[in-house]
Amino acid sequence: MTKKILVVLADGFEEIEALGAVDVLRRLQLDVVTASLNGKNPVSGAHRILVDADRPFADCAKEDFDAVVLPGGMPGAENLRQSAALRDFLQTMARQGKIVAAICAAPMVLANAGLLDGKRFTMYPGFEAFLHGLTYTSRAAERDGNIVTGRGPGALFDFCREIAAALGCGEKIPALYEGMFVQK
Repeated sequence: MTKKILVVLADGFEEIEALGAVDVLRRLQLDVVTASLNGKNPVSGAHRILVDADRPFADCAKEDFDAVVLPGGMPGAENLRQSAALRDFLQTMARQGKIVAAICAAPMVLANAGLLDGKRFTMYPGFEAFLHGLTYTSRAAERDGNIVTGRGPGALFDFCREIAAALGCGEKIPALYEGMFVQK
């Protein structure tokens, strides 16, 4: 059965992190759905790239996904952090043991939902200062149980490697990355 992943887009999202993750995960033959947090299309990225999401987030919130991915970027990550509906969705996913992933500034969304408590995580340097008492590692990507975090745009391939491993399809990554000329 194909794994189903939700990538949530909010105005101001980091385009490389969002679209790069969608691209890599779809190349792994995973079912990736993009969702507009506020339901409007197109969603405007941090660098003014407009992206049409597949569906509004509200239409996806009751569906069964194996993973959710949050791209960073500002003010995208802050827009994600302010959504009570997304916070509830993330908490439900985590409680069910599903994969919850965030990159760059977006781990602050996970912290706001209480999902980084007792977990190792990484994020864009500087934002960890706002998350007192949590275990920041500064690695390119970090996986602790069902929580996957990435440091920023340059860590995208490491981040996707950890998501794939968490979803049980990590063995496909070496061949995929070799064909994409991704350095180890």
